[in-house]
Amino acid sequence: MSRLIDRRMGFFLIALFIAVVAIPVGNLVMEGKPVASYVVQLSGKYLCYALLAVALDLVWGYCGILSLGHGAFFALGGYAMGMHLMREIGTRGVYGDPVLPDFMVFLSYEELPWFWLGFDQFWFAALMAMVVPGALAFLFGWFAFRSRVSGVYLSIITQAMTYALMLAFFRNEMGFGGNNGLTDFKDVLGFDLQSDATRAGLFVASAVALVAGLLIAKAIALSQLGKVLIGIRDAEDRTRFLGYRVEGYKLFVFVVSAMMAGVAGALYTPQVGIINPGEFSPANSIEIVIWVALGGRGTLVGAAIGAIFVALAKTFLTGWIPEIWLFALGGLFVFVTLFMPKGILGVIEDGWGRIRRPTVRKEVTP
Repeated sequence: MSRLIDRRMGFFLIALFIAVVAIPVGNLVMEGKPVASYVVQLSGKYLCYALLAVALDLVWGYCGILSLGHGAFFALGGYAMGMHLMREIGTRGVYGDPVLPDFMVFLSYEELPWFWLGFDQFWFAALMAMVVPGALAFLFGWFAFRSRVSGVYLSIITQAMTYALMLAFFRNEMGFGGNNGLTDFKDVLGFDLQSDATRAGLFVASAVALVAGLLIAKAIALSQLGKVLIGIRDAEDRTRFLGYRVEGYKLFVFVVSAMMAGVAGALYTPQVGIINPGEFSPANSIEIVIWVALGGRGTLVGAAIGAIFVALAKTFLTGWIPEIWLFALGGLFVFVTLFMPKGILGVIEDGWGRIRRPTVRKEVTP
């Protein structure tokens, strides 16, 4: 365990623990005030983003796979949980059908599609939130990695994948709510989603998932597998010539990363109250890359910090001056690329190292 929790991980976990305690306590103190509930909901969403950034950093920072399609895995996990929450509405919906979600009644569905079966059970939805993104990553990676597609070509294909899924989910015939998506959720596991206690519980669950994701990713990075992944990142052909089955290593870490992204999406949906095809947007996947680059590629903790930092900036800027957000995001990416190649975490560690480094005085010979 001491190998997993190094200095940077330790500081981040301490800060996260303080937030996990302080935010729900503050919510209880200010119970009944909309601002307090909003802060808890917003903080939980940020932690889901942080887990998503860690998932991408695992494949990009340690294996060199620049995926521009991780938003698809995130959205699939969100849809899996959204389907369960829609089944939970039952007779409390607009049309009062205990079996069919409201949008299916509106679109004149006669029976529940086969791929909705089982989603009335929470455990099944939670399992599918990992299995579906993992299965998609396995199928995609099986063909892409065996064909030795890499670099910018792989990035373009991953972006095409998420764009194709976005177009498919926009269609009403798909059975996922079309462009409106899934929304108007009532409760989860019998707890009212609008209550402060439920929102606090989801926030804590997001924090626990983030810690678990960090520890899993760190364990992979420090293992013999992680050393091979770094070898693939730095010199893939040489690693292959040494006898390693590069495709298998890349496929494994890609699937694990996709499952982590799916968990993030499953926790995200009940906290924001909606999941729609817009989450598949290629722009979202590109934004995830900016999170990781800003925080520090290949650091895991830095990726989480970058996600929280950008999400905070987006919340404030889109509230004050929404028209400049995309320009600010693009400018931030250019600035990081040119002046902060190691990201926020790298700048902090370099600065701390200069402070701790003893000053060497040169003796002047008379």
